[in-house]
Amino acid sequence: MKTLLSATALALLATSGLAETLTLYTSQPNADAQRTVDAFEAANPGVDVEWVRDGTTKLMARLRAEIEAGSPQPDVLLIADTVTLEGMAQAGQLLAYKSDEAQAYDPALYSADGFYHSTKLITTGIVYNTGVESAPTSWDDLVDPAVKGQIAMPSPLYSGAALIHLATLTGDKDLGWDYYNKLADNDARAKGGNGGTFKAVAAGEKPYGMVVDFLAIRNKAEGSPVEFVFPEEGVSYVTEPVAILSTAKNVPAAQKFVDFVLSQNGQDLVLEMGYIPARNDMGVPAGFPARDEIKLMAFDPAKALADADANKAKFADVFGAE
Repeated sequence: MKTLLSATALALLATSGLAETLTLYTSQPNADAQRTVDAFEAANPGVDVEWVRDGTTKLMARLRAEIEAGSPQPDVLLIADTVTLEGMAQAGQLLAYKSDEAQAYDPALYSADGFYHSTKLITTGIVYNTGVESAPTSWDDLVDPAVKGQIAMPSPLYSGAALIHLATLTGDKDLGWDYYNKLADNDARAKGGNGGTFKAVAAGEKPYGMVVDFLAIRNKAEGSPVEFVFPEEGVSYVTEPVAILSTAKNVPAAQKFVDFVLSQNGQDLVLEMGYIPARNDMGVPAGFPARDEIKLMAFDPAKALADADANKAKFADVFGAE
């Protein structure tokens, strides 16, 4: 209903006894976060949600500082990726909650112990400018010498989704680190995040790129000269998981929030926002292929967490990045 302004204000609200308060930290875009909170409050009229919105990296820095100070504020997190939450689970910072709603999900999309549950699928595939002569269909098309110097991609040193993409592709037996070595040899530009990559492709500066699906598909619908491809080998994905902190002050309300975002109504909202719902047997937004036509590549959050620093260092070495 309103954005949290300060820890002091939160403390006053929490002790006032005037309302049952749930505190949410989320990396959703502001408009999406507001819609999520509004829908949850409508379904749970006895709960007032106070929320903070920022990028996952900044939110986690804030939360770490709060934890070190002995005063973590959020009850529940709704952030970009499972790797971050896997790290928190291993550190004992999350509360296990096995929602009944998880029965409608692929087990690969939630923690077996109930520490986190995925809420949507945001895949990374290939975007290309419609002015090109050859349309790609495979990840291998980006290492073709014919497109040397024409590829842009977000850096895993900057983007969490790009780091997961790196972990996914390098973990694939047919691609591996050899694929990233070939990208570097083909003068692929790795810089910044998905937004900058998309702009470079749309403008024709770099006619081929790797980006998250909705960015390309939404902009295409608005007239941008691009096409998005789900490569034949499959796509990597982030899932905007939800989790309850082990220090949550309002566990019952936090559990209600988890149940809501995983429920049919919560997933209908995800679809209305233009994302692929994580729940089984759901539709897809306009412009996306049918769900069974999208191949998700294998991904292990625990392994990605363990390999993160080594992957970043190796990527920096291969691409000459700092």
